[in-house]
Amino acid sequence: MSRHMKFKLDTFIADCQQAIASDKPQEIITQIVNRAISDSEAMFREIGKPTKATIQKIYVSDILTIVNVIWAPKMTLLPHNHNVWAVIGVYEGREDNIFWRRLKGDQEGKIEAAGAKSIASGEVVVLGKNLIHSVTNPTSSFTCAIHVYGGDFFAMERSEWEPLTLVERPYDIEKNLARFENENALLHLRKLG
Repeated sequence: MSRHMKFKLDTFIADCQQAIASDKPQEIITQIVNRAISDSEAMFREIGKPTKATIQKIYVSDILTIVNVIWAPKMTLLPHNHNVWAVIGVYEGREDNIFWRRLKGDQEGKIEAAGAKSIASGEVVVLGKNLIHSVTNPTSSFTCAIHVYGGDFFAMERSEWEPLTLVERPYDIEKNLARFENENALLHLRKLG
């Protein structure tokens, strides 16, 4: 990306919309996200500097969702799936992902750890449709990432896994969105203390 080409949110959305209609949407969107996160300052000018943990809806349709995810310091989300592919580009901070696999036989409905990947600022990861992962911000500051999904992230049925037993249960989008607000309340308390 040329230093003269700056991130523009409207252009980013339009590029992703065009890519989703192509025969290789994941591949093209990966390139688009790579270009976008190469200049975090331009992204901050367009999207704003993080002041709280949030999932900011940028674009949502039946076939494409774009969100700006701001992770609070030390924040963790339970193991979950998306049931669609995802492209995630970190433009500030770090995301630590644990990848999980489903168990079979008498352990059906449970998962076990199968790998991990740390994604630093300036890096992109592509997640397959059937991937299960949990996410942690291991830093003491906000982590910022653009997430692009090949479907409606907020409407599809999916699963999450209970943290102690690792037993599957329906994903609760409202509970998970509230988790970000809970993290903000904790941040506020830490600042007061």
